[in-house]
Amino acid sequence: MKTKNVVRGAVLTAAALALALLEGALPLTLVIPLPGIKLGLANVVTMVAVFSLGAAGAAAVVLCRVFLMFLMTGSATGFLMSLSGSLLALGGMLLARRFYPRAVSLFGVSMAGAALHSVGQIACAAVLMQSGKIVYYLPLLLITSLACGILTACAAWVPVARFGRR
Repeated sequence: MKTKNVVRGAVLTAAALALALLEGALPLTLVIPLPGIKLGLANVVTMVAVFSLGAAGAAAVVLCRVFLMFLMTGSATGFLMSLSGSLLALGGMLLARRFYPRAVSLFGVSMAGAALHSVGQIACAAVLMQSGKIVYYLPLLLITSLACGILTACAAWVPVARFGRR
């Protein structure tokens, strides 16, 4: 890996970590009174990583962010939920990226990641809670995820256009 890409990955990891910490401090439940709803600000950085670093670099950014958040918060449950959602979202973004821009727009890539992030977290929650009933929350979560995916794509538009060369 080139030094330029290592530095870019480190900067993207720091940005994703800062956005994740900022998002954790936002009282979003005052605006949207649903548990577990987040804007997915760190996914803006994930999208930039997908488009500028490729699969391996984006995976490194995601894994470093999730692990560093775990070290900072100490929440094992949060770590597992974040890891499952982030890896599934990354996989969806990478798959959708293969069809960009011919068949899938930047919005499609973002919305695929947002939806799969929710699916991954619900699946993890079902395992942790040892109950499949949490799946009933998925449709509502998907609606908000798709809306947040649109916002994420809007926020990622300029950085992806500027840095997304792969």
